[in-house]
Amino acid sequence: MGCSVSTSSRSTCSSGSRGEAVSPLCFEIGFCGTKRTKRTFSDHVITPQNLPSVPNRIFTNGKSRTSCIFTQQGRKGINQDAVIVWEDFMSEDVTFCGVFDGHGPQGHLVARKVRDALPLKLLSSMHSYQSRQNGSGGACLKGNLKKSDGSPEDRLNCLWKETFMKSYKAMDKELRSHPNLDCFCSGSTAVTIVKQGPNLFMGYIGDSRAIMGSKDSNGSMVAIQLTVDLKPDLPREAERIKKCRDRVFALQDEPEVPRVWLPFDDAPGLAMARAFGDFCLKEYGVISIPEFSHRLLTERDQFIVLASDGVWDVLSNEEVVEIVSLAPTRSSAARILVDSAAREWKLKYPTSKMDDCAVVCLFLDGKMDTESDYEEQGLSSATVQSNHSGNAIETDDGQKTELYLPRNFTVRSSEESDSYGRVAAEFEGNVVQSRQRIKTGQVWKV
Repeated sequence: MGCSVSTSSRSTCSSGSRGEAVSPLCFEIGFCGTKRTKRTFSDHVITPQNLPSVPNRIFTNGKSRTSCIFTQQGRKGINQDAVIVWEDFMSEDVTFCGVFDGHGPQGHLVARKVRDALPLKLLSSMHSYQSRQNGSGGACLKGNLKKSDGSPEDRLNCLWKETFMKSYKAMDKELRSHPNLDCFCSGSTAVTIVKQGPNLFMGYIGDSRAIMGSKDSNGSMVAIQLTVDLKPDLPREAERIKKCRDRVFALQDEPEVPRVWLPFDDAPGLAMARAFGDFCLKEYGVISIPEFSHRLLTERDQFIVLASDGVWDVLSNEEVVEIVSLAPTRSSAARILVDSAAREWKLKYPTSKMDDCAVVCLFLDGKMDTESDYEEQGLSSATVQSNHSGNAIETDDGQKTELYLPRNFTVRSSEESDSYGRVAAEFEGNVVQSRQRIKTGQVWKV
């Protein structure tokens, strides 16, 4: 089963085609053959049991030193989105961010499992690599790399690419053998980034997305899309799926949503080409191999936004950048963005129920708000960090959702498909009334 792996780097990894080992170097962040003065990821072992006590790791609504996160339940039932920001990840100049959008009966459990376990697999992979290199006396590589001769950056890029590939593979393998988690028709997307100094490494599957707000030569804010929505109608994705005998088509009542269907049954109807879990489709072209890319950040780059498709279904990249850049405080940017998406759902798709929304805003200058910023807005830092109704306390018991005709189910079960006939007439009448809406001079189509 093949896959397309893209990278913005001009280098090629020597271990790619002939199985040759990458040139010896140690993944060194903060020290190089000298006494350590900063904490590194080799200082202690982190396990799932002690994750709650790990400092500088946030996964509920709030803010950190350089970021804010917010997730809100839609109107489909339990919130299946999960988010994380982990500062001082591996070392003091490394930050990990991720957004995970679950789907299917146990999608919320899959998303949370991936949120907790995937960063640990990245840590483990890097720790193993450093241990091997320390034992062999390999050359050292600093975290803040410059494009001098290209060789150190190329080697670091290869190392992160291999780490993302191995970690995603191990994550899916763990889900397949999990004793208490049924991932046969449940799964999750993942958009994950590691910021190491000026280097940005990205691995992603599914249709969650990352963008960046940056300034152009005139000082105006522009949106730069960092990832690709891996949907089934992408030519390279559709070709792989069809080679594996699966089918890709959209239903008549939602022609804008291509889905993956089994070759012998009109199920399950997955709206993405890559995902964790969904093992009913893994033999038919749906894969968990991530796309990987690397970007060297510049002083013009201001912030990064990761979000689930509940945001991107109703807001463009440019609108998201504008909303975040104009937020009254940085700490409120993620919440304001989710609130904006909720309003747009009501305006653009009044007959559909809003999807869950999850947002991470990472500010690249490493600064957040001062207390005066809160006072000017009539807020307190406690208010900004407090949980909202959209981020319910996490429990392992699922919630049954009412049946309705959505705009974009990620997975359609047989029960949901059967319900379409009962509500189709009412839905069609509502669609006629809301077919076109005018906003800022543009016609939005439902």
